[in-house]
Amino acid sequence: MALIKDLAKVCKSKNAGPFDLTVDVVFGDAATFQRVEETGVLCAGLFARLYSVAEQHVLFTPYAAAFAFKATFPRLVPAGDFGDTDVYGCQQHAPLLDVDLPI
Repeated sequence: MALIKDLAKVCKSKNAGPFDLTVDVVFGDAATFQRVEETGVLCAGLFARLYSVAEQHVLFTPYAAAFAFKATFPRLVPAGDFGDTDVYGCQQHAPLLDVDLPI
């Protein structure tokens, strides 16, 4: 087992407009990317569970050429709205860091 934070070179989040959030997970080489992809752990369902959104609202895309995965999904609170705790969306990747990968 390995944690995403121990395998990924980059794990970051940012706004994709005021109503959506994008999370990128980038690995350092093709072999690691492929091993992670083969586990099936990084998928739309994982993001739906971690961020409390419907799976059908998660746009999940693997980018093999960049050794990366990208997920875009609705923010629960629009950026800058009452109750928003991260107006830039730059701290929302944290729930992914401790996800275990069976590698």
